[in-house]
Amino acid sequence: MARKKLRIALISLHSCPLGQPGGRDTGGMNVYICELARTLGRLGHQVDIYTRAHDPRDDVWEFLAPNVRLIHIQAGPVEDMGKLAQYEHLESFVCGLEKFRKHEGITYDLIHSHYWLSARAGLVLSKHWNVPHLVMFHTLGKVKNRLMQAQVDPQLRLDAEQNIVQETDLIIASTQNEKEDLISLYQASADKIRVIPCGVNTNLFSLANRAESEAVLGLSQVPKALFVGRLEKLKGLDNLLRAVALIDSDMELMVVGGDEYSQGERNRLEALSGELGISDKVKFYGAVRQDMLAGYYNAARVCVVPSYYESFGMVILEAMACGTPVISGRVGVAPDIICPGVNGCLTPGNQPEQLAGCMKEWLYQKEIDRKAIREIAGKYAWQSVSAQVESVYYAILSAKTAEII
Repeated sequence: MARKKLRIALISLHSCPLGQPGGRDTGGMNVYICELARTLGRLGHQVDIYTRAHDPRDDVWEFLAPNVRLIHIQAGPVEDMGKLAQYEHLESFVCGLEKFRKHEGITYDLIHSHYWLSARAGLVLSKHWNVPHLVMFHTLGKVKNRLMQAQVDPQLRLDAEQNIVQETDLIIASTQNEKEDLISLYQASADKIRVIPCGVNTNLFSLANRAESEAVLGLSQVPKALFVGRLEKLKGLDNLLRAVALIDSDMELMVVGGDEYSQGERNRLEALSGELGISDKVKFYGAVRQDMLAGYYNAARVCVVPSYYESFGMVILEAMACGTPVISGRVGVAPDIICPGVNGCLTPGNQPEQLAGCMKEWLYQKEIDRKAIREIAGKYAWQSVSAQVESVYYAILSAKTAEII
């Protein structure tokens, strides 16, 4: 018997899912929400993604894909603003979303919130609508503060996350490590956590000839390492630059990511490159559109993830889907997917000497089985990941129905 198709509200308050990954508040979460929504739409579910209106040029709503709408709710000034500034407009966002829902005459089966700000709104709405609420945090404030040994994120966020953990119906964690952090740091009940990995678009990220990719992007033919991500200290770029300085052989580091809000950090990193004497080896390309990113992965001999913290690390999957090996510390999905000597190198931490040793190993290898590396990433295709999320949706709805009975 065919199961009922669902009407799903996805909430991404602080970051528009169409934002360019690699910016101040954009990254893997944006990709996750778009890909999940599109795949659920293809399965026949009706999906509405709610975000805060941030650009006066945007329509109130638009179709992203069949059965999938992106809806902009005005809450505060229609402009870009930092995450904490948006907290002040949470009530306005909730009211605007409810007004839109009533006007459209929509009834949702469940709410799936992304990040703590969205979950604050999602909790209010789920109680008002009497529907299940699921949350995916994507990053956790207490983990960031612990790893950086500083109050990186404010107490406001930590308290909000603690409340969400206790009040939400279900948490989706992307790795077993995240589940353990939720239990140990937030006293979450293991029974209300489901571990489902993030996915990768294996059509968008696919194998291409390295020389051709270099030519299309106008790159040199020297062996290249690649970094993809936001320009912030948590990503460990300082250590990666110091690792490059330890490599005497001819090479180049491509740094992809960053926007106008991270210009100060880029200036600092460029200055550090100069101090280390490697300015000629490091190229900053800024944020790159998703449909162009595969070219950089294919042009690189190795992708490096020097982060202190990754909740998952979608860059790892994207690189491997392009047949590119990955060097990473034990963050996010890295311990689960990297097989040393097969598809990359897993380092104990992110220290320059560790990163440099692995980079030397992979930059100058003549034979890499790129097809085998891609096959490993293929296990994380969005069709598989979305099917797991869909199963969780049906399970929580069944549990909710049983409670009422």
